[in-house]
Amino acid sequence: MLKTNLLLLAASLGLLASGTSLSAWESAATGLNSSLANLYQVSDAESRSISPENFTGEKGRAGMATNGTGRHAASELGQSWKVSPSVVIKAGTTFTLADIKGPGCIQQIWMTPTGNWRHSILRFYWDGETNASVECPVGDFFACGLGKYAQINSLAVCVNPGSAFNCYWQMPFHKQARITLENIDDKNMVVYYQINYVRAAVPKDAGYFHAQFRHKYPLKTKGLYTILDGVAGSGQYVGTYMAVKVHDPGWWGEGEIKFFLDGDQAFPTICGTGMEDYFCGSYNFENHDTHKYQTFTTPYVGLAQVLPPDKIYEPGQRFGLYRWHLTDPIHFRKDLRVTMQALGWKEGGLYLQLDSDMSSVAYWYQQEPHQKFPKLPAREELDWH
Repeated sequence: MLKTNLLLLAASLGLLASGTSLSAWESAATGLNSSLANLYQVSDAESRSISPENFTGEKGRAGMATNGTGRHAASELGQSWKVSPSVVIKAGTTFTLADIKGPGCIQQIWMTPTGNWRHSILRFYWDGETNASVECPVGDFFACGLGKYAQINSLAVCVNPGSAFNCYWQMPFHKQARITLENIDDKNMVVYYQINYVRAAVPKDAGYFHAQFRHKYPLKTKGLYTILDGVAGSGQYVGTYMAVKVHDPGWWGEGEIKFFLDGDQAFPTICGTGMEDYFCGSYNFENHDTHKYQTFTTPYVGLAQVLPPDKIYEPGQRFGLYRWHLTDPIHFRKDLRVTMQALGWKEGGLYLQLDSDMSSVAYWYQQEPHQKFPKLPAREELDWH
């Protein structure tokens, strides 16, 4: 039973491709998982951590800095007393947060970036690839794409006071994991960060973590937003973060999400019944006692942010939503395309195609190589309109 539970957990997290055997997983299960189901199991995995106090994650080399952003504060105490807790990334430059040799698995990332979260771009590269498997503004990656703090209390992502970004996506790699943060703003930024990982065996058919950001306004086709397309290969879709700014009065979330799988053309295999339904809410997210939008944050789904919070059905309002497919990943074998309709109401009980300002992050696992991502929008196109 325990072995079966471990395999099911691995599959739900997207670590295993179709057809993976139990024996292939067992060799790495205790190194890659950190759940209550197997906390008591002792393994050969080696825990490591990268931060400004140990840029390489080497064993026995943390807290040795003699220079850093905390040097003045520690001047009376000296080495090992928080000399290098953060880094400054200058405007227009890219900083390498981590360059890890494999095999292994990133288990948790924490950071507190300052400045404009849309102007700080995270990129992840697996096993020496030159095309990033993750390319996303830092705020959106952590489900805070509206530029203001919002508490997120979920299994995959937690955002805690005052601006602490955390993610728990399991990210296995065989040879190398490289993470960079580019500051495209005109001002320097400060970031405190910690990347916790294990050195451990990884199944040959483990999927690689991917995350792709998109932002579109005006919509290329009125009423239709593309979350993800151009994905080729085998894998599973595990999450969506979406931020929406409405330009029309009234309810804006009637649109359906559609998953086009493995050769689907005009019609998808999976079709939702409404945007708030996909994000596991109902009836406009409206609290019928207060007649306002009701925010919520749960392990799997949430409407975490409504700006401004005291209005309803007004043009210009912005919304941040997430859904993690941790127990219900969307499996694909050849290709994947995901779209969301922007749909409201007009007189006569008829649907109205909207021209909302929409952005998203799609999260999935797949075998490499992946198709090159579309070019990231220019800085001015990343901002809200």
